[in-house]
Parts: sequence; C-alpha cells; structure tokens
Amino acid sequence: MEGAAAVASGVRDLLPVLRDRAQEAEDRRTISAETIKSLAATGFFRLLQPARFGGYEAHPVTFFGCVRDIAAACGSTGWVASVIGVHNWQMALFPDQAQQDVWGDDPGTLMSSSYAPTGRIKAVDGGYRVSGRWSFSSGSDHATWVLLGGIVPGEGDTPADFCTFLLPAADYTIEDVWHTIGLRGTGSNDIVVADAFVPAHRSLSFGDTARCVCPGQEFNPAPLYRIPYGSIFPNTITTPIIGMATGAYEAHVTYMRERVRAAYAGTRAADDPYSQVRVARAAADVDAAWLALTADMNELMSLVTAGERLPMRLRLRVRRDQVRGTELAIQAVDRLFENSGGRAIYTSHPMQRYWRDAHAGRVHAINDPERALSMYGRGEFGLSVADAMV
Repeated sequence: MEGAAAVASGVRDLLPVLRDRAQEAEDRRTISAETIKSLAATGFFRLLQPARFGGYEAHPVTFFGCVRDIAAACGSTGWVASVIGVHNWQMALFPDQAQQDVWGDDPGTLMSSSYAPTGRIKAVDGGYRVSGRWSFSSGSDHATWVLLGGIVPGEGDTPADFCTFLLPAADYTIEDVWHTIGLRGTGSNDIVVADAFVPAHRSLSFGDTARCVCPGQEFNPAPLYRIPYGSIFPNTITTPIIGMATGAYEAHVTYMRERVRAAYAGTRAADDPYSQVRVARAAADVDAAWLALTADMNELMSLVTAGERLPMRLRLRVRRDQVRGTELAIQAVDRLFENSGGRAIYTSHPMQRYWRDAHAGRVHAINDPERALSMYGRGEFGLSVADAMV
C-alpha cells in the first residue's frame, strides 16, 4: 500500500525531531502540539482510519511498526501515538452516525480514552446518562472527543452490558493529576463527567467487538475491521514498550562502544565478554517480542482477508504473546540498564528514561501476565475461556 508506506517513511524522517523533544515532553508532562501536528502531517493517525474518511485502512503491522519507531525515539510520544492512533480503528466499529459526529466536519479529529469502568451509567430514553471520573486518559490535551468504558446495569447485580461511550469535549473536563515517575510526557490525566447525556448511537458494546459483529462494519467492510478488539488494543500497549526497549538497546550500544570501565583497570566495555553476552540476550528478547507480534498480526489479517473464522486458540495465543512481549521487552531494558554502569542513573543519560517509561507502561492492566497466560492454559485444557473474548 503506497500511501501507508509513505507514512512509515515520513515517520522515520521525523524521529530525530522526536528524540530531541523527549526531555521537553517529560518536563512539560505532555507532548507538544507541534509534535501532534508533525505526526498528523505524516498521515500517521490515518493509518487505521476508514478509507471513506481519508484513511489508509493499513495493515496493523504497518501501524505497529510506526509506533515502535516513534517509541524508540521518545517513549511518551510513542505511547500517545499508539493509543490515540488505535481509536480511529475502534471508531470505525461504531454506528455510522457516531462516525459522522466525529469525522463529518474534520476527518483529522482525535480521541483519547479511558476504558476502566469507573463511572456511573444509567440507561434512559434514547441513550444513557454518564457521570464520574476516569483516569489515565493519555494524550487527552490533544483530543476533542473521549472514549469511556462503562457498565450498563441490568436486573439485580447482573450487568446488562459493558460498553464504550463516546463524548465530545463539551461534556467533560480534564483534571491535571499527571505527576509520575515514568511516561511523564503522556499527559494521562483524569476525565471528569457530570451527568452527560450520551445518545445510543455513541455507544459500542464490548460484546459486539468480541464477536467481531459491529454496526460500523456495514459501512467499513475492510478486513481490518473484523479483527477482535482483544487482539488489536492490547498490542497498542505492548508495542510502545517494545519500542522503548529498542531505543534503549540502540542508546546502550552506542554508549558502550566508547565506554571505558574505570573499575576494571580501564577495560573498554565493548571488549568485556560478559557485557557482550548481556547485549546479545537483550537483542534476542526484543527481536522475539517483535517477531511474535508481527507473526500474530499477519496470521489474523490473512484469515479475515480470506473470510475465515478466527479460531479461539489463535485469539488466546495473540494475548499470550502480547503479555510475553511486554515481559521480554522489560527484561531487555532491565538487562541493558544493569549493564550500563553508574552513569546510567544521571538524568542526562537516555537509559534512565527508557527504563522508567518501560516500567510505567508495564503496570497497565492489559499487561497482567498471569490473567492472560491462565486463559491460554485454560484453553489448552479445554476449559471455558469466555474472558478472552473481550
């Protein structure tokens, strides 16, 4: 796809600028408007957007490859780009009227999100009343709509549905609470909603996304939009962490080529066989994480393009590989940090930022390894894996 390839090339050309802005993003606790404009100018945010709104409907590997490269230059920018960028994919699943609400006047409109169902939802005539507070809405400063997760109550204590609700900026406020040790530049602030009305067409059931049967598919029939939410979104979290590990690796090797270890009688670090082994192990971990992710996405796309049903075992494997990808990337960053020596703890050294950013990304709920791996194990033993569908 020529357009998507041009986007990837444009993103690569932008990387030196993003690398130079990394400290500025951390200091400001948000990436700059100039960075968002620069990414938009490459066409990055249109990669997963429907073609009828000017998008590229690109292969997920193209999108994730760009995210990895951006995060290798600046972890916070890669995180925001990944999360905001995938929202155009999810918006394609909403009813057509919701898509028109967001993109009808401006196809470049961006959305932030917070999916943990921490607010209050009440079903009313024509839609829902939504109130409460949602945390960790990355890039919210640069968005004019937000996607919020919420549980629709049913009879008794049984939820009727778990949905994503779409709200315009006029219906919520952003509260600046983002004072953290990692991913400081993501501006992942709180979203506060005070009894907003959300029309029914601005809601999307997670059950529908799990079954891969959503109202937006009538208008956006491309195979891209028949992949499960649970196979796409988790990898938008893991991919930036793989990117951070990639950036840490590149920074580490560059630094170690010139480093002389004073504690070891002036030995060049590059000549140390133990250091060489640590570098090799880190490289193997990063490569393994990326190869598994791309292989999974390629298989998913191959099946949906052929019109075939996605087997549950594949969907479970995608989640298994996603959490393992995060683990491998963190393992690589830790090994490189430990191998970098005392100067890696100086704030002027990029290694400490990669280490902090990667560990901050690690604590995202989607990276819970035991939960995902136990689902895979249950599937292998022929037990119920209903949780894997979301």
